[in-house]
Amino acid sequence: MGFFQELKEDLSQAVNELVPEEGEAAVAEAQTVEPATEESEPSLSEEDIFAAAEASMGIEHTDDVTEMIAASEEMDKALNEYNAVLESTPARVITPPKSKGEPKVEPDFVSDEVATITKMMTVNGDILSSGSLDLIGAVNGNIKVKGKLNVTGSIVGNSEAAEVYAQDATIAGDVTSTGSVKVGSNTVIRGNIFATSAVIAGAVKGDIDVHGPVILDSTAIVMGNIKSKAVQINNGAAIEGMCSQCYADVSPSNFFKD
Repeated sequence: MGFFQELKEDLSQAVNELVPEEGEAAVAEAQTVEPATEESEPSLSEEDIFAAAEASMGIEHTDDVTEMIAASEEMDKALNEYNAVLESTPARVITPPKSKGEPKVEPDFVSDEVATITKMMTVNGDILSSGSLDLIGAVNGNIKVKGKLNVTGSIVGNSEAAEVYAQDATIAGDVTSTGSVKVGSNTVIRGNIFATSAVIAGAVKGDIDVHGPVILDSTAIVMGNIKSKAVQINNGAAIEGMCSQCYADVSPSNFFKD
């Protein structure tokens, strides 16, 4: 039902409630006509009754109102036809296009900001930062920072940073650095180490793959293979695994060709 049709009904109701006697008298007066003959059409229409009700309330009925009511009824009719077409048309499921798998572009800059995870804090989830991170608490998830990663707490997950320094730390996961990795005393790492240089003074259970030099301090314990350009082993260090300077400028296999 259109807006003007509802207005029409509201006006009729208002006539009966506010001025029932006057409204009924006006309607009765409007309906008091001579009986219709065979040659004449009924003289009263719905519009005439509505006009009489308006007149009893002092409202002037104009042709514009009638035209607007007719336009509203036409709009309602068109809307009903459109809804009927929608109901009869089967719904289509639109599938979004698949991603082309383009890699995400990460910013190249390194922020000067340093985030801190305090001793009484535990983070369950991955950490991604453009700055540095001081980890004193615990993280159960992967860590990737653009700056330095200082660990004196615990990590269960892989770690990646420009530089990694672990002191009195416990790490269960791989450690990857675009620079150096320093494993201090009383630190235990159960995972592989990838870097350009490394200094080991703690315990590592995993392979060490370093394109530069590796220094094993007297307190170092390594259970795994070591690949490096050069290696220095101090007295007291314990190694269980193969040690290879595969990144050295001189290759022993090429020297002894026969």
